[in-house]
Amino acid sequence: MADNLVDNFDVVDLLTGLATRCVSVLDVSAAGVMFASPGNYLRLVASSSEAMKVVELFELQAREGPCLDAFQTGERVETEILKAGSGRWPRFSAVAIDAGFRSVLALPLRLRERTVGALNLFNVEDAPMDEQDIVVAQGLADLATISVLQHGTASEIQRVNEQLNHALESRIVIEQAKGVLAERAGIDLAEAFVRLRSYARKNNLLLADVAAPAIDGLLPPPAWAAPESP
Repeated sequence: MADNLVDNFDVVDLLTGLATRCVSVLDVSAAGVMFASPGNYLRLVASSSEAMKVVELFELQAREGPCLDAFQTGERVETEILKAGSGRWPRFSAVAIDAGFRSVLALPLRLRERTVGALNLFNVEDAPMDEQDIVVAQGLADLATISVLQHGTASEIQRVNEQLNHALESRIVIEQAKGVLAERAGIDLAEAFVRLRSYARKNNLLLADVAAPAIDGLLPPPAWAAPESP
């Protein structure tokens, strides 16, 4: 939350941290975050894995799935045991099962009456998520939401909206940079993102500021190296 006190607060990095932290702390296999653009259309901002990203993108394209429901209602979408071709989201369920997932739960990113996005939590097990883990996940989601929305005051809503829109658009550049780095370094996309994010944090840069030169082949050699172990 302290990150939102600095001028170069990175929304994409914060929400990526939310997704990865859910996987590392909770009993879930994957997590993804969707955030609303100023036009109130959900867009994928962060995912804990490439398989997760594919499922999330399909959810947006098909206009059905737990994240959409959580965003539209502002309420938790309880654990759904996925069955291909049936249930609340038949097409979404088929794609999620193909990706190896068997259950999903979604939580809103909400502050008071304002819902700005949603968090998807997937599991490879066909079992309900533990209630204590759900409480923790909602707490993490609430903290992330507060961090984003409190980066500006009520008199700066337009500026905050512009920043969110820029963050959503920068995700496209980041995805391109991941592909370039993965190809040049001979690593997978997940590792490429880890290296980009590590280099950006180490040098106090935004992910988008690192992504653009990565695409152009202008990043220095340390950016290509694996991050040092803590």
